[in-house]
Amino acid sequence: MAFDNWGPQDLTAPAKRQLPEVPVQRGMVLEDVQSGWVGEVVRVEKSGGMHIVALEDRRGKIKSFQLGFGFLLEGQAIRLMPPAPRPATSPVQAGRTASGSVRLQGQRAQVAKASRIWVEGKHDAELVEKVWGDDLRVEGIVVEPLHGVDDLKAAITEFSPGPDRRLGILVDHLVQGSKESRIAADAMTVPGASGNVLIVGHPYIDVWQAIRPKVLGIEEWPEIPRGMDWKTGILKAFGWPHQTAEDVGLGWQKLLGAVRSYSDLEASLLGRVEEVIDFLTVP
Repeated sequence: MAFDNWGPQDLTAPAKRQLPEVPVQRGMVLEDVQSGWVGEVVRVEKSGGMHIVALEDRRGKIKSFQLGFGFLLEGQAIRLMPPAPRPATSPVQAGRTASGSVRLQGQRAQVAKASRIWVEGKHDAELVEKVWGDDLRVEGIVVEPLHGVDDLKAAITEFSPGPDRRLGILVDHLVQGSKESRIAADAMTVPGASGNVLIVGHPYIDVWQAIRPKVLGIEEWPEIPRGMDWKTGILKAFGWPHQTAEDVGLGWQKLLGAVRSYSDLEASLLGRVEEVIDFLTVP
């Protein structure tokens, strides 16, 4: 019976060298060994159960790779790992709602009152519901999307506000001299609006921007060229699908999923929503 020429040293050969495991971080510069692509980490996301890292080269081009083996960091081979768990910036404490209010145990939702909170669109309504929904159900206040404010004056006239039918309205991009500021001023001339309607707003182009960038793992929201649809531009900058209305909806769900509580939102939105809720609920 023949044997291969194995020596004792083969049986005791050291195990394959263990590569250092490095959690991926925004800003680190990596090289993909197989393709030779060198770029800065600009985004990390989970897709189909896998973590994907996007590397931007010095010409501004972005290419995506699956985490794992095959990367060099400062010339050293590493195993690129998912990002280290982010300390919850906004843990919802026991006994607290997502807005930070004390949770009332055993309190049932109230029958909806005639008063309403109006927001510009579906995404605004979903964000307000996620953070303030528990509080609003206790107060019996319903949030309704307007789908734009161009006809705000007519909508308020039809609502017919009064002491028992009050409106709190949250408007996007409500800054001095904007189209929205002129619409809001005109809307407040409706009979019954004074004292029964409160129009407030945040400075952002869209409520998406009210999510703090660091919650999404970015330093700041991308600048979108004038003339490009803003939401489409944002999704494109993130490297996400952006061609259809369904793409926009799915992109928004990813963003909304990152919001855990009030501290994941900008103060300029928090203050305005709280102001509206107080207006509708405090005698």
